[in-house]
Amino acid sequence: MNDSSASPEQKNIVGLIRPHLLAGEEYIPIEPVEVLGALVEKPAAEIIKLDGNENPYGCSLAVREALRTYPYYHIYPDPAQREFRKAVARYVGVGEEHIVGGSGSDDLLELIVRLFVGPGDRVINCVPTFGMYSFLTGLYRGKIVDIKRDEDFELDSGNIRAAFNKKTKVVFVASPNNPSGNVTAAADIVSLLGSNVIVVVDEAYAEFSGVSLASLVPEHDNLIVLRTFSKWAGLAGLRVGYGIFPRELVPYLMKIKQPYNVNCAAQVAALASLQDISYLRQNIANIVDERERLFQKLKSLSFLRPCPSRANFVLCQVLQGQAKGIQDKLKKKGIFVRYFDTPLLRSYLRITVGKPAHTTALIKELKIIGDSL
Repeated sequence: MNDSSASPEQKNIVGLIRPHLLAGEEYIPIEPVEVLGALVEKPAAEIIKLDGNENPYGCSLAVREALRTYPYYHIYPDPAQREFRKAVARYVGVGEEHIVGGSGSDDLLELIVRLFVGPGDRVINCVPTFGMYSFLTGLYRGKIVDIKRDEDFELDSGNIRAAFNKKTKVVFVASPNNPSGNVTAAADIVSLLGSNVIVVVDEAYAEFSGVSLASLVPEHDNLIVLRTFSKWAGLAGLRVGYGIFPRELVPYLMKIKQPYNVNCAAQVAALASLQDISYLRQNIANIVDERERLFQKLKSLSFLRPCPSRANFVLCQVLQGQAKGIQDKLKKKGIFVRYFDTPLLRSYLRITVGKPAHTTALIKELKIIGDSL
């Protein structure tokens, strides 16, 4: 019998998958508001979504108008991202020859791993941190080396340097760190740059901290800084980010990226955002103010210990009760916060900073939960 005539039951399609992908870890993403509403049988408009670090104020009205009037959605976007790269370079304060755009900073993270990491190459991961670093390393058969942060989630750059060997290719440092919200001191990053290792500083939340190392990239041939429009500009759904790279690496990144990795709508929205900075900076200020209010409200609850944050979220240790149980109770009320089922974070919840009304509703429910503990 010809093999092509075999029934589906006789074929082993799964057996064709590369074995390391069958066994690899899965990245657990957050769900959109429509899905969350269906889970708890509430209209999407009534959901308080504090689990994804999205901007509760959304994008600029200028973005909505630019998207509405753009006439060329039927034409492929500029694969060289010319206008986008020029505008971002002006915003960041470096030359456009250092900029590469991506479909969110996740896309750029994958480009970095694709460029540098092969089977058995080592990637330093400063845990607990953003799960995408270990996920992508596994996809490319690299070896993750976890260096644990201290009890305040600070890095020990000495421990990181001690883990370097000839197989070490990349170090990932999120600053502000996700999920802890703390910023890594510039001196600690610079201390890593003397080795022949790529140091990637993921600054997805930089606008909320007011701290960035972007200006140092032209001075160092192994420093990469990643940024995104998802958080500060409210463009998470459009997927647009960028990296500030040593100029020597940019031709190789442009060579290996998908040709149209930043779509027309994303480029239009990013350009319009950069033309409406004052509006977006006011939103950032509102979020920072609300972050401090949220922190103080959480601090007043005896069963919680919030961690100081420079991002748009607050990581909160649960001192009484179970973090997962509290998440489930909030979910029943239509309030969604993030729980990480990992050894270092099982007693923590990460809470996105929402609008003042969201904070008020959250604290009200947390007080009820606290009274039952």
